[in-house]
Amino acid sequence: MIRTTLASPAQTPALLARYLAVRRRSMDLAAPLSEADCQLQSMPDTSPTKWHLAHITWFFETFVLEQVEPDFRPFDPAFRVLFNSYYNAVGDKHPRPRRGQISRPDLARVKAYRAQVDARMRHLLESPPAGAWQAIVELGLQHEQQHQELLLTDIKHALSCNPMLPVYQAGWPLASVAPVPTAWHECAAGLVEIGHSGDDFTFDNELPRHKTWLAPHALANRVVTHGEWAEFIADGGYRDPRWWLASGWDWVCTGGIEAPLYWQRGGDAATPDWHSFTLHGQVPIDAHTPISHISYFEADAFARWISHVSHAHRGSRLPTEAEWEACAARHAAITLPRGNFVESRALHPLPVATVTPEPMQLFGDVWEWTSSAYNAYPGYRPWSGAVGEYNGKFMVNQYVLRGGSCVTPRSHIRASYRNFFPTDARWQFSGVRLARDID
Repeated sequence: MIRTTLASPAQTPALLARYLAVRRRSMDLAAPLSEADCQLQSMPDTSPTKWHLAHITWFFETFVLEQVEPDFRPFDPAFRVLFNSYYNAVGDKHPRPRRGQISRPDLARVKAYRAQVDARMRHLLESPPAGAWQAIVELGLQHEQQHQELLLTDIKHALSCNPMLPVYQAGWPLASVAPVPTAWHECAAGLVEIGHSGDDFTFDNELPRHKTWLAPHALANRVVTHGEWAEFIADGGYRDPRWWLASGWDWVCTGGIEAPLYWQRGGDAATPDWHSFTLHGQVPIDAHTPISHISYFEADAFARWISHVSHAHRGSRLPTEAEWEACAARHAAITLPRGNFVESRALHPLPVATVTPEPMQLFGDVWEWTSSAYNAYPGYRPWSGAVGEYNGKFMVNQYVLRGGSCVTPRSHIRASYRNFFPTDARWQFSGVRLARDID
């Protein structure tokens, strides 16, 4: 069963307002793009903007309207296959790597699809029948917020493949800030509880709340920066197998990896002048801003390297997700976490430098890799029905990231939220916070 406080029909006015706001936000994020931009799919892991807009509409049509409307008729029967993502219980799917080949329906028809489904959903929410379908509406809104983030990361990758290096939305330069030195927040050994608590919405993979033992450890007060990563490169970090897991070193060698995704080297070999592609276009790296678009392999290698070369970072490693969540729970005992989210700079999302060691830059800016494999919590039970495919079936060959990023909606994130990606994924705004054991 999906846990949410929005299952009562008496609360549907608030749910309708939230529905309209979230749906409008998706269209706002797509507004700077041309129709040609919305068609782009630059690699199998990404999806076209047009597909995102249609798929999140398909979710409401398939999981809400089809179940509730007395005389349900689909907007277009072909969309059931075209815009199904991975729900095997629903039926056939168009292959993910070929979503960019779906030139029809065009963008105008996708917008018409959204408008029609929104009108039907509005009617439903204004005069709700009895039932618990409101919980599925809230799940759909959380789902749409995930796709809002994907829309931005996917279009960034697509635009980066254009030799003209087009700008999504100009907002550069940002104000410069002084660097914050690394400090360590020590945490004593003890039994802690992690996982979601309370009655507000949560995904099934955040449950059940359970106890786990933490050894004494410390977490860095901020995430790793572009400047620190440039030092890793200058010291031959991508050329030295000592720092890399075996499969990570194979990945570096096979892919010719020399720097984070989107970095471009200028200048000469002795004094490289690094630039990075952003949603603002190609810009010089800012030494004090958080490193982003790195894989688990890179995050782990950097921790090994800096532990070796810096006495102040001796023993550095990636935190476990339990260490991260326990720390976040202590430092973010508020309704909505503070941080740099997609709303923070309107349509100018970019990781920014921290200006104070508190509140540890735990939320926003970049997703933080942990050393924890994405597995089920003890006693985990997936949701029933087709939505049970949402999380559980991906619990293999992935690692957990925490905290949200500069393209995450603020209302979507919480201390218990578990993101997950394969070890070589780096088109997301993924970064790293260091941890270490305390003897």
